[in-house]
Amino acid sequence: MFTTHDTTTRSTEAGAGWVEVCALSDLEPLWAEAAIVDGEQLALVRMPDGTVYAVSNQDPATGSYVMCRGIVGSHGDRVTLTSPLHKQVYDLASGECLNSADLCLRTFETSVESGSVRVRLVSEASAHTAA
Repeated sequence: MFTTHDTTTRSTEAGAGWVEVCALSDLEPLWAEAAIVDGEQLALVRMPDGTVYAVSNQDPATGSYVMCRGIVGSHGDRVTLTSPLHKQVYDLASGECLNSADLCLRTFETSVESGSVRVRLVSEASAHTAA
């Protein structure tokens, strides 16, 4: 698990809630990894092409912090993460639950710059609501 400390300064310097979380090389492709950033529990998923997804580590169905133990897969052209508890399947890009319309996994914007993974702590859902 990755924990970043004293990210307030780095968030301000990076602008608009961006925080450096880890090196891209710290993440194994097709595997979810837990990270705590400014108290927010995230699950980071690196794809073979270097794309990184960040979602809440909290399972929307149960409230348990277990999504980093989920199964990375796909449904058509959608990259997915399956909850390890009750097997709900979530689209990693949108957070949409593919088998239960009333559930949604929080997603966070990511970027990879100079080998470092950065996450914008404002969730995508919050960013769309504020816009």
